Amino acid sequence: MQRIALGVEYNGGLFRGFQVQKHDPKTVQGMLHLALSDIAAEPIELVCAGRTDAGVHASGQVIHFDTMAERPLKAWTMGVNTKLPDQIAVQWSKAVPFSFHARFSAQSRTYRYIILNSPTRPGIQNGLVTWDKRCLDLTVMRQAAALLEGEHDFSSFRAAQCQAKSPVRTIHYLKIIEHSPFIIIEVSANAFLHHMVRNIVGVLTTIAAGEKPLSWVNHVLEARDRCQGGVTAPAAGLYLVNVAYPGNFGLPGSRPGPGFLEIPLQG
Repeated sequence: MQRIALGVEYNGGLFRGFQVQKHDPKTVQGMLHLALSDIAAEPIELVCAGRTDAGVHASGQVIHFDTMAERPLKAWTMGVNTKLPDQIAVQWSKAVPFSFHARFSAQSRTYRYIILNSPTRPGIQNGLVTWDKRCLDLTVMRQAAALLEGEHDFSSFRAAQCQAKSPVRTIHYLKIIEHSPFIIIEVSANAFLHHMVRNIVGVLTTIAAGEKPLSWVNHVLEARDRCQGGVTAPAAGLYLVNVAYPGNFGLPGSRPGPGFLEIPLQG
């Protein structure tokens, strides 16, 4: 038996989210299970660093699986990719010790939310970015973002169906990057709640558009009530771009992306 870790990227627009669903095989995990099982010639089940929702993308997802199959590492990249839909691609593979766990060994996860801030909607990038035609004040958006950094109870920022035992999370940093005509919201935390990033984006853009005052951030945070948290931003602009692990595992670094925005991580 050996444990293999993979770096995976995908366009989530055509899938029902990452997590396998009993009555709907069209998930990222479901597609990976089929492809890996084909190459291994045995049933394969995997664990991921972070389960993404329907429509959410990834350029830095990490998974692991255990197998008895003896294959060269390139079989887990080049071979598996021949079995996957075009919207999913394995970027690297590495044999890891059994002490490695894609979810529990992760020290942090980083997401990017891409906003096209333009009077006109996108064509080519439809489904890859979120379009916001409002005039967004980046100065006040950055001030609002700074209030969310650190350890907080993020009950107001998680979906009602979130199954996490605790709503307390630590945001290491939350930065706003201007790359005209795009606005990139990059957030890194120890872990995230269901819809947490999209709900944060909803609050930040509402304030940046002048529809709520800066003080609304603290009001939402202190309310600990999702009903006070405003709108949930669309899934299309969200990307899981990086998962950090202890250096002793020697995993390859990811290109944070998405591909049309090659900008280094801000942390």
